[in-house]
Amino acid sequence: MSRLEAKKPSLCKSEPLTSERVRATLSVLKGIVTSCYGPSGRLKQLHNGLGGCVCTTSQSSALLANLSVTHPILKILTTAMQNHVSCFSDCGLFTAILCCNLIENVQRIGLTPTTVMKLNKHLLRLCISYLKSEVCGCRIPVDFSSTQILLCLVRSILTSKPACMLTRKEIDHVSALILRTFLLTIPENTEDHIILGKSIIVPLKGQRVIDSTVLPGILIEMSEIQFVKLLPVKKPGSLKVALFCASLSGDLSDTGEGTVVVSYGVSLENAVLDQLLNLGRQLVSDHVDLVMCQKVIHPSLKQFLSMHHVIAIDRVGVALMEPLSKVTGTRPIGSLGSVSPSTYGSVKDWCTAKFGFKHFFHLIPNEATVCSLLLCNRSDTAWDELKVTCQTALHVLQLTLKEPSVLLGGGCTETHLAAYIRHKTCNEPESILKDEGCTQTELQLITEAFCSALESLAGSLEHDGGEILTDLKYGHFWSVQADSPSIVNWSNLLSRCGCGLRNSQEELSWSFLRSTCHPFAPQTCLPHEAAGSANNLTLDCFTAKLNGLQVAVETANLILDLSYVIEDKN
Repeated sequence: MSRLEAKKPSLCKSEPLTSERVRATLSVLKGIVTSCYGPSGRLKQLHNGLGGCVCTTSQSSALLANLSVTHPILKILTTAMQNHVSCFSDCGLFTAILCCNLIENVQRIGLTPTTVMKLNKHLLRLCISYLKSEVCGCRIPVDFSSTQILLCLVRSILTSKPACMLTRKEIDHVSALILRTFLLTIPENTEDHIILGKSIIVPLKGQRVIDSTVLPGILIEMSEIQFVKLLPVKKPGSLKVALFCASLSGDLSDTGEGTVVVSYGVSLENAVLDQLLNLGRQLVSDHVDLVMCQKVIHPSLKQFLSMHHVIAIDRVGVALMEPLSKVTGTRPIGSLGSVSPSTYGSVKDWCTAKFGFKHFFHLIPNEATVCSLLLCNRSDTAWDELKVTCQTALHVLQLTLKEPSVLLGGGCTETHLAAYIRHKTCNEPESILKDEGCTQTELQLITEAFCSALESLAGSLEHDGGEILTDLKYGHFWSVQADSPSIVNWSNLLSRCGCGLRNSQEELSWSFLRSTCHPFAPQTCLPHEAAGSANNLTLDCFTAKLNGLQVAVETANLILDLSYVIEDKN
């Protein structure tokens, strides 16, 4: 009998944020996510030293999926990011950078965690209340009777992902396709509750991005031999459809656990084939025009169906089963026994299609709430990044349908919000001091740390050493190229603010970001002003950014409140 090893005591570390190692690790993570942020963010190449695929990305979802962290504090931060991204798809980097900025800034001022948490929560409530209010100067309501704002939103998402390797023309093309894809999933006749359809992204790598297209219905990839065989047997009019999730191959591997009893002299293969042919006879007698199977159809059954002018498509895969059921109205059949007529469905028509080097069977539905986005890109890496970006954009449009507002992008919401919070706490401190039981000095310190974190986040959009300015009227973000003259008429150097709503020819004055200036009340931007320049706006998802703001502040509070990390070494 082997000797039992003595149990090791747990390792306890007090005040983990005072450790230089922890601070350095947080700083490295902040550097990684900050350098990815925005349209000019730097790409990251993630790979395993032992081999495997290489991921080139600047997206938070791909970054987190391939980034291994071991320290408990980092795990708290990355888990919070992952949970946010899994629910909202967008603003993952925004959340991580803001959280790191808050932790860093608060550590410098040395206040007690209790005071910090109370005031951070209060400032967060101020932000949320303002962003949701009618007087908010960085929120624009979305009018779904016009596509301009929605196109700007999608275009902003695509522009912020440089690993997609898209030109301006390609961004415009893909943006229009994504918006059309989204609109095709909205049913024409809706009542109180809208049930959205489904969009399927079909890969076509090695082709021009401009060849991407969207089609109503479902594209099922097939071989060239199947493609040619289908051509002579096309039937006009509506098709009666049967959809099988059970294998029709005649293989007994799917019988499950238990014993199969076979009588003497009976051929098991022939018995199963007879059952398949009986099933085929029923399908023919029920006037089924199209049989689709998730798995494999036996060649003899295929031949039998073909002889009776029934189209048979197999190996459609589990991913297409739900969309096929939705498009055709069928209930997937899971047995080889008698088929109930109620399980059948129908489609309006079908056709064959060829895109690039691939052949497809195209199902055209009676009501188009399911569509296929045929997505092209020149390389595997760029296509993978573009696919995730398109999925993000489609999800953001769904969130915008539920909450029809967008926020100004390009750093303008962050700098505008910082100006608002500074002005609010400077001019109305009494209620905060009374409610939170803190001193004027503590409020000023935390407000500056909070607003500085927002401004640093906006400044993360600049990766080429340029100067960051903010105007003293609207509180918007402005960027000027590096090596510009220090004493200059800024209106001659600047063009438009980060979001594109304001131009430098308005009577504005500027100051350097994070420089000392008297708090001012930023003026609001009216919706009709935004509509006039909608073609050039940079926008962010309202719902995703609002939740990201909450997650960042709450996660920072949680990490700042940690007094011990207890690690089990057994």
